Formats: sequence, C-alpha cells, structure tokens
Amino acid sequence: MRRVLSVHFAPCALFVAGVLALVRAGSYSGRSDWSAVWPEQPAVALEVLGTVVVCATLLGLLLQPFQVRAVRVLEGYWDRWTLTAGLADALARVQRRRWRLLRKRAHNLAGSGRDLRVQADARRRLAGQPPGNLLLPTALGNALRAGELTAGERYGLTTLSSWPRIYLQVSDRVAEVLRSARDTLDTAVNLCWSFVALTVTSVPALYDEPSTWWLCGAGLLLAAFAYKGAVTTAQAYSGLMHLVYDLHRFDLLEALHYPLPADRESEEEVFSDVSDFFAGVRREHRAYDHPGACGRSSPAGGDSTAP
Repeated sequence: MRRVLSVHFAPCALFVAGVLALVRAGSYSGRSDWSAVWPEQPAVALEVLGTVVVCATLLGLLLQPFQVRAVRVLEGYWDRWTLTAGLADALARVQRRRWRLLRKRAHNLAGSGRDLRVQADARRRLAGQPPGNLLLPTALGNALRAGELTAGERYGLTTLSSWPRIYLQVSDRVAEVLRSARDTLDTAVNLCWSFVALTVTSVPALYDEPSTWWLCGAGLLLAAFAYKGAVTTAQAYSGLMHLVYDLHRFDLLEALHYPLPADRESEEEVFSDVSDFFAGVRREHRAYDHPGACGRSSPAGGDSTAP
C-alpha cells in the first residue's frame, strides 16, 4: 500500500490537481482567476477532492505497467527512436568528457589539503560511474549502470542475468532496504515526470499571462530537483546491489545446489559457468550438491550433474 500511495498515487494526484486548478481558474479560456480555484461551499470542495482522487487513481493504474519504461527513458535509452538517437550520442560525449576530467583529477598528484579533498571526491564519484566506453547520456542511467555492470562481475557473475535470481535469496532486512530504495527511486522518477507534464500543460494556459510564467519555471525547477533526487537514490541503490553480491552470492549457489568453491580462483570459474548457464550457454558438466540426500550426489563428483 505504501508503494502504491507514494510511487503511483501521489505523483498522479499532483498532476491532476494542477490541471484541475488551471481549469477552475479559467486559464485555458482567458485570464486566470485564482480566487475561483478553491470552492467556497463544502459540498463543491468535496466534489473537487473526489475528482482528484478518482482521476489520480485511474491514471496511476493506467501508468503502473509503464514504470520500468518511465525509468528507462530518464536513463537515456533513446537509441530506439531516430529523433532522439542523435541527442543520445551528443549527451554521451558530454558524459565521456566529464568522466575523463574526473579520471584526471583522481590521478593527479595532490599537494595541499584542498587538492587531497578534490582528489578524494573525484575518486568517489569515479567509483560510481561505469567504464568510459559504456557511459549513457544521463546521470541517472550511469548511476544505475554502475551497479548493473560491476556488482556481480567482481565475482564472475553477470549482474543483469543473475540479479533476479540472487534477489530472491537475500535476507528480510536487506530486502526491506532494497524495496525502500527502489520505491524512493521510482517516486522521484514519477515526480519528475509529473512536474514536466504539469509544466507542458501549463504553457498553453499561461502563455498570454507573463506575470504567471514563473509557474512554468517553478515546475521545471521542481522537476530538476526530483531528477537529482532520483540520481542520488540510484547511486545508493547501486551500492546496495554490490552489498547483495558480497553477502548472498553463495546463497545463490546453494539454491542452485552447486558445491561451494574452495578458493577465489575456483569461485570465479564456478560463477562464470553459472552466468553462461543463465545465458543459455552449455558448459562442461558440474556436480550437484544435495545436502541431506545421502548417496545421491557429492561435491567432488557424484552421479548427478548439471545439465
């Protein structure tokens, strides 16, 4: 219920209330009369409130299946559309220039205390970025991609294919933290879209009233704040992805009934085979490990083998 209210209902209610306020003020038909926005009679006020609730609920239900797409668009996955592919290339070049500048600052020799602080900040920010050749056009996309490409790869696992499986093995405390971070991220993304949509719908209503243009500017400013909040939350979420693999990667092997590796080298080999298996690539047979099933298999080499 909390996710429904914060992620879907609240942003939609904000948009519906803004549009309804413009309609009641007569902004689309002439000069705005802001005194008419809030009704004086209690019965009419309840009717307005009910309209907002009903419309926001229906809009939230309609947009819920597109939540992943809403995040993806802000991440910068624009190559599927011809009109935005060129913009994606231009913004990706900007991101690469910033990445090279951060790398230069992170590796420069530091002398004074201020230089040391600048270097430490550059290294921290660089650690939250994907490799330079894999940068996306937006800061949100790069913050999420940093986790998608490095969280499991440190141990030989492909993050994108193993994340849905390892997520089901996490402890209740970690799962609650992950859900909270994801809800915060989706809420910030939806608020950003709501402020953008409200600004777009305000332009035709307020274009002939210069004294109210600040409302459109305020909408864009609030959208920028919401986007910045999404980037900050995405960075924290990527850090949590790293934590999940640090603590629960062996739980994934136990769930698959694979024997645990004996050392770091065999760990990378096992997880590489697991990643290939998730991707549909057949590798050499690997023995199963069924604890409690006496005589049915053994980690060293039983009769049961992975397909």
